[in-house]
Amino acid sequence: MRAISGLWRWRHNPLRRGTDLAEAWVGLLALLLILVVGPVIGSVIGGVTQDALQRSVREQQESRRLVTATVIRKLDRSPLDADPEAASGRDVRSRVVADWTAPDGTPHKGTVMAALQTPHRGDHFSLWTDHHGRIAARPLDSATATTHAVLAGTGAALLTAGLIEGGRRLAVWRMVRRRYARWDQAWDRAGPDWGRTGTGS
Repeated sequence: MRAISGLWRWRHNPLRRGTDLAEAWVGLLALLLILVVGPVIGSVIGGVTQDALQRSVREQQESRRLVTATVIRKLDRSPLDADPEAASGRDVRSRVVADWTAPDGTPHKGTVMAALQTPHRGDHFSLWTDHHGRIAARPLDSATATTHAVLAGTGAALLTAGLIEGGRRLAVWRMVRRRYARWDQAWDRAGPDWGRTGTGS
């Protein structure tokens, strides 16, 4: 973006080339687009993502229920003892056979992961299920959904800024290539004897 700072300085400079001024204007236009279009696109994408995720949060909270399960017996340790959905990934969980009653009143029994370090027969723990008692993942919470929406909006704004800067660099690269081509043509017109004694140069 150095070309922008030179825009004012180049206005009346007798050494100014047309491409110098064009590069400065391209840089200024790119900066304005990054400052205006990037945040707009980021806020639009973030808003759309927020709406979709919050709708998903409401649907998950309506379709999933926390029930109390009772340990029947503990199973052998598994390499999956750490809860993959836990924030730290270090919350110890144990594989157990348990029974629970679904929100619709039907009894269920099966192998589940319990948030218990040393489960014993009769211990109680919480378990997320759907309305029919099938095990379900913990529903997405509103704060996590908002965080994902902010990240999506920020990513979209940064991607937009990167694309605009890439377009600016491509435009400047093409201008420089044209300038070099014109220089080559000027050297060709000057001829191979340019600068030699007696050639009239």
